[in-house]
Amino acid sequence: MGELLPERRAAGAGEAKRGTILHTLSRHSALWWVTLALAALALYVCWPLWPALVLAVWTAGVARPLLVRVERRLKGRRRAAAVLSLLLFLLLATPLLLMTLGVVAGAQELAATIRSAASTKSALETIATPSSDWSSPTSFSEAVELARRFGTQGVDVASKLAGVAATGLVELFIYFAAAYTFLVDGRALWTWLRRHSPLEPAHLDRLTAAFHETGRGLLVGLGLTVLTQAVVATGLYLALGVPRAWVLGPITGLAGVVPLIGSALVWVPIAVGFALTGHDVKALLLVVLGLGVISTVDHLLRPVFARLGALKMPTLLLFVSVFGGVAAFGPWGALLGPLVLRLTLEALEVHGESTEARPKGSDSRAR
Repeated sequence: MGELLPERRAAGAGEAKRGTILHTLSRHSALWWVTLALAALALYVCWPLWPALVLAVWTAGVARPLLVRVERRLKGRRRAAAVLSLLLFLLLATPLLLMTLGVVAGAQELAATIRSAASTKSALETIATPSSDWSSPTSFSEAVELARRFGTQGVDVASKLAGVAATGLVELFIYFAAAYTFLVDGRALWTWLRRHSPLEPAHLDRLTAAFHETGRGLLVGLGLTVLTQAVVATGLYLALGVPRAWVLGPITGLAGVVPLIGSALVWVPIAVGFALTGHDVKALLLVVLGLGVISTVDHLLRPVFARLGALKMPTLLLFVSVFGGVAAFGPWGALLGPLVLRLTLEALEVHGESTEARPKGSDSRAR
């Protein structure tokens, strides 16, 4: 009887220890689920403003080298961040907003005209035929009148979409406020996230690098390519007397991201429209300039811009992710689609590498 007493005490101590471990694990499990639920709720709260936040992070990452230079001269990070944010607003946001309003108004007028055409032939003729509501400016006064007229149309569009416009103003404010915050405190926020993230630091670094790579690829590489093609196409359209050149030029730049066809998706129908309306010389010139200038600009400058903002994603996947994202999430899906796909590819690579390394580590420990 005396010999069994120590065994019973040992068994009781073991059961108490196991109970303590199970209780601790239960608490950790409950904390994990609470944290997961709160993180999901925080994501739900921030989701309506995700475009502004993502663009702000990308902007801060791209502008950080410039921030370092300006900080040295102004002797203060906050001053440098404020100056860069103000310049970003004056040089980027305001012209882009005005241009978008004008292009949207003109594109609506063009789409309505094409829809009213009786056949495909008449639609192509309409593209190459000047309308009574649109003419390219030939003097400063005409340019002012054009800006006033289509600026008024843009205001009319915005007034019809008052709720969307209000949301856009909020997103614009959040974007600049977040960009300033990330420029000033970005490193501190990253250090905190890296310390408290459930992911391993090496894995988090890989995903973060893929995140910023996508931003540079879209903002610098793809963005500069589209902008360059739009400017070149608009200039050529104006020189050839293409109606609605201020609308068709930016559309040509956007069409440049389409694989295989590219900008020819726009200038070929315009050339056909010229031929159908009897402007054979203009049609021939547009074909020659489209092949020799617009498409060549894309082929020559895209590699240069790609080195500035390299995006490790095949062209087909980029095309699918952009247009699939637009179909699934609306216009902002053009950013979310490539971002999600690029992070997915990186996560699969990290998971594959960690899976391959796991058996080797276990074998070495066994030895």
